[in-house]
Order: sequence, then structure tokens, then C-alpha cells
Amino acid sequence: MEPIVGLLLAAGDGRRFGGDKLLHPLPGGEAIVAASARRLAAAVDRAIVLVRPGQPALHGALAPLGVEIVEVEDAGNGMGATLAAGIRATPQAGGWLVALGDMPYLREETLGRVAAALRAGAAIAAPYHGGRRGHPVGFAQRWFDALAALSGDEGARDLLRIQGEAIVRLDMDDPGCLFDVDVPGDLEKLADFDGLAS
Repeated sequence: MEPIVGLLLAAGDGRRFGGDKLLHPLPGGEAIVAASARRLAAAVDRAIVLVRPGQPALHGALAPLGVEIVEVEDAGNGMGATLAAGIRATPQAGGWLVALGDMPYLREETLGRVAAALRAGAAIAAPYHGGRRGHPVGFAQRWFDALAALSGDEGARDLLRIQGEAIVRLDMDDPGCLFDVDVPGDLEKLADFDGLAS
């Protein structure tokens, strides 16, 4: 099978956080984006972090991880545009794991199971916790055209709604698959989950 590519969406501006949340240190000192990228890279054959242009500090935080960094010129057009750029940059992928840069407490096991589902032939795969769909979402190569054409800030939400029956549901005991960091108080809330800081 062609490689599974992890796409980490890290091109937002962090307005609700009050600054660049992706560089904010977690309790152990690791930047939010670095923790997210490290876990993603462990689960896929190739990991790419999608960022806005002109982010030297972000590049610096990611450099020790050896992940690829792609600057998205039209990132200001929303998450859909950022995701589409990552898809278009990797047309030979066997599938994609789409993860968010502000979900540092997502467990590696969750990422690995979504990747394994793609390798086993799933068209779309996603973790569920407490009956709710979380991240990352895995997409097979068959969705290349639909994903490459995305724009705006909805990401792949419409595709997931329309193709809901194609989703392989992976029930996970991982509350981290549901929680992203939007405001500073989220860091304290998420740190309360057992095992999430490891």
C-alpha cells in the first residue's frame, strides 16, 4: 500500500487563545504543536505540518522532530484551504490522517488505530469517545478529488456528513480525541485527564 500521510493542521491564528497557542508550553515544557506533531509522526509513514507563512518560531519548535513543514499561502481562507493544500502536496498517498495542531493530549494509540483502519481498507475512519466523533479522521486515497477541492473554514465536515455510512467507527477510551486547546483554561482542564500528558 502507498504510504499513509499525516497532515497536522497548524495554520490557525489562535485568536480565541489570545496569542499563538501552538507555541504555548505544556506542563512538561513541550510546545502544544510539538506534542501534537510528535504523536502524529509516530503513527504514520510521513508526517507534514501545515503552517501559515512567516512562522520561524513554529519551525524552530518542530525542527527537532524531523517532520516536514509546508507553508500554506492561502491559509487565511480557512481550515478547508489548509487541508486541501496538504492533500494536493501528497497526491501519491495511500490515505491521510488529518489531525489538529491544538490537540496535544490525543493518545498515540488512537492515531495508530485510525492509521491501521486505513491500511486495512477503510474508506474513512475516526475515533469515537462517549458516542462523539473525534480526531484524527482518516481518509482513503479515493477522496483525493473531494479533499483537494476544499475551501473555507469547514474542513471536511460536509464530506463526513454526506459519507457518514462510510466511516469506520473506532470506539476509544481516549477523551483527548475530543478536546482541543482554544483558550488558556483548556490547558488546566485537559491536564486532569489520566495518562494524557504522557
